[in-house]
Amino acid sequence: MKIIFKVLILLLISLTFSNAELLNPNSTIKPKEVIKIQLTGLQKNDSKFKDSGIEQTWNFAHPNNKRVTGPLSNFKMMLKSDSYGMMINHLSHTITELGSSDKWAQFEVIILDKNKIYHKFNWQVEKYTLEGSLKGCWLTTMVSSPIPLGSSI
Repeated sequence: MKIIFKVLILLLISLTFSNAELLNPNSTIKPKEVIKIQLTGLQKNDSKFKDSGIEQTWNFAHPNNKRVTGPLSNFKMMLKSDSYGMMINHLSHTITELGSSDKWAQFEVIILDKNKIYHKFNWQVEKYTLEGSLKGCWLTTMVSSPIPLGSSI
């Protein structure tokens, strides 16, 4: 019994430290930086711990977006599905601003997946305006379905 208790304590401590390595939204992070943080996490999905990149992405999802996608476990399944799986462990990405205001910003994101196929996404972030710890933070509100652009050389 004591061994099981010690193992559980060690597991909880390791989870706490692992999750502490992830960045959290704050009002100093610019819109393009939010997307860069999310894409870099997905590019190196398991670098900090299993699915750390997906959890990093989740941290910067707007609460309305989280309500639509469901809990983190559903979000993980969605990102690992055929629809968005090319984001996981992709080789490279580019982020180009398409338009913005003081409340929203939209970007074109092009990902080169691990099979060397390019995919284009429209990615939108909005500034959170309600009270609370997220006030003034830029958060992802929408990522389009991918548009395949073909193979690299």
